[in-house]
Amino acid sequence: MLALALGAAPMAAAKPPIWIVRSKTATLVLFGSIHLLPAGLDWRPAALDDALARADEVWFELPIDAATDNRAANAAIARGALPRGRSLFAMLGPDEAARLTREGGALNCPPQALDRMQPWMADLTLSVASDARAGASAFDGVEDQIQAVTPAATRRRAFEGPEQQIDFLAGAPVKDQIASLDWTMDEIDNDPGSYQRVVDEWMAADTAGLERDALAPLQKVSPTLFDRLLGNRNRAWAKVLTKRMRHGGQIVVVVGVGHMLGPGGLPALLRADGLDVEGP
Repeated sequence: MLALALGAAPMAAAKPPIWIVRSKTATLVLFGSIHLLPAGLDWRPAALDDALARADEVWFELPIDAATDNRAANAAIARGALPRGRSLFAMLGPDEAARLTREGGALNCPPQALDRMQPWMADLTLSVASDARAGASAFDGVEDQIQAVTPAATRRRAFEGPEQQIDFLAGAPVKDQIASLDWTMDEIDNDPGSYQRVVDEWMAADTAGLERDALAPLQKVSPTLFDRLLGNRNRAWAKVLTKRMRHGGQIVVVVGVGHMLGPGGLPALLRADGLDVEGP
């Protein structure tokens, strides 16, 4: 889930950060998304709109279509449930189980349903429900909006498939899944403003704040899960993009903003590959 100089511009004029990567024959625009946003937020930078209008290709994490949504839902159902006779509450300590029951009820996530979930699925369910309570809308994600405004003739490409993405979570060691679930519950209890703070940092192009609030906690809680969700994927995507740049053209990449941050983010990795990268 990050500082671009804004000078004395008012907060209302702020927009999320963009990175521009250039070679002799290609221009690559990197934009970090927040997958679920509050309704009505005026977030699109003019430079992004210009890049989308001229792009030969737009890359997303996943294809943005109904078939992919269905495959992702089916994969989550198949891998998100515990085997018959198993209980998530039994996998947790008494205090953790009591807190999961309390927080699930407060977020309209029935505890009996959470008890049947793998830890990663319960973690995701609580996180999405908490963000929704803070104003996130399933109909206002960055990717869907970009898909809608990109010319129909522009080629869409994706780094991954939905089953692969589900495996990044479902295939993590159980202890790391539980550590992340504990972190999510701590955040819900002790930092209810975290979602809005991250949205505000994103809108202000505050990359240092985003790195502190969206990346550093996961890296501390579970280095293994951090690598599965960010580090390993960033390295794989950077190789794809470096190769793609050799073929020329105008390319836009839209992936979660966490993939843009820090020494292991896409801009830093592409700089390390010798490409000219402008941005925060």
